[in-house]
Amino acid sequence: MNRKRFWVITAILVVVAIIIKWYSANPGRVEAGYSLGFYPTISSFFRLIFGWLPFSFGDILFGVAGLWLLWKLLQGITALVKKRITKESFYKGVRKAVVIVLIINVVFNLFWGINYNRQGIAKQLDLKMDTVSYTDLKEVTILIIEKLNASKKYLLNNKIAYPTNVVLFKKVEAAYANAKLQFPFLTYDHISIKSSMWGWLGNYTGFTGYYNPFTGEAQVNTTAPKFLQPFVACHEVGHQLGYAKEEEANSVGYLAALNSGDSLLLYSTYFDLYTYTNRQLRFQLYMHNDSVLAKQFSAMLLPEVKADIKEVSDFYRRHRNPIEPLVRKGYGFYLKNNNQPKGVLSYDEVTAFLIAYYKKFGKI
Repeated sequence: MNRKRFWVITAILVVVAIIIKWYSANPGRVEAGYSLGFYPTISSFFRLIFGWLPFSFGDILFGVAGLWLLWKLLQGITALVKKRITKESFYKGVRKAVVIVLIINVVFNLFWGINYNRQGIAKQLDLKMDTVSYTDLKEVTILIIEKLNASKKYLLNNKIAYPTNVVLFKKVEAAYANAKLQFPFLTYDHISIKSSMWGWLGNYTGFTGYYNPFTGEAQVNTTAPKFLQPFVACHEVGHQLGYAKEEEANSVGYLAALNSGDSLLLYSTYFDLYTYTNRQLRFQLYMHNDSVLAKQFSAMLLPEVKADIKEVSDFYRRHRNPIEPLVRKGYGFYLKNNNQPKGVLSYDEVTAFLIAYYKKFGKI
């Protein structure tokens, strides 16, 4: 790429990026014009195009992109070792890299990323999002434990087994179909939930699911413990529907599961929500020096639920490695730069939503 062409393309891309930044600065404008206007159309189109495929087209793209980057890296190392890199070839490579990064940034934001700046689910439900109090946190945690135990008992008493991936994903689709009867903005057409091709890699990097904004597909790590997967799928569909922030995808996934009446989805959802509320509660108990209450809460859990908690802990311990903390830190940096100042702890913010939802609707 010659210099003149590089500067022209770069100037156009930078201008587009600036316009996107300006547009995203107004949450009301984003909500009405993008999240409820342009995005649902393009998202539905991608799901229509790629949803019918029995495999993740996006995972193939990621794989090809990864191999291409590796090849380019090896080429660069080889050229450096053999001293074949000239000043001109170096700057030519830099120019290409700059253009590629700018294109990815613009496409990512146009296809999905602008959703990070929307008003979101709490605004749509007209919830009053107060600061989470110690009293509210204890009350909601107790309610979640009760729901968690009840859904686990139902699964055990009725000997309900976990279905195939295809059946599970259909259950999630049905959950959203029920949810839209009460919340029309959760309309989900053209199902596109896939089993991740890179689940084994996700185990070592801490990912149980992810959304591909370039193909509109939701990927679930189906090598993770079975009881985690239903809520992961609900969460990723939340991303598909334009709820980019992690706590919002959690909130939307919760609404879908709550309206499903499906015991598998409910147990998975309450299990995940207990993880978030319990983590915040443990911090509050530490601040209040209340170790007795912590033990009481733990004692409330069914032995079978405790066994599942141990299974998750063992699963992550088996896959612990030096790379995962670096990936987690990098992902946290990404979240902070996308309007989620708490980084990876943003997932826990669903607790505030649950409390506000309970106060308005009287149920969890």
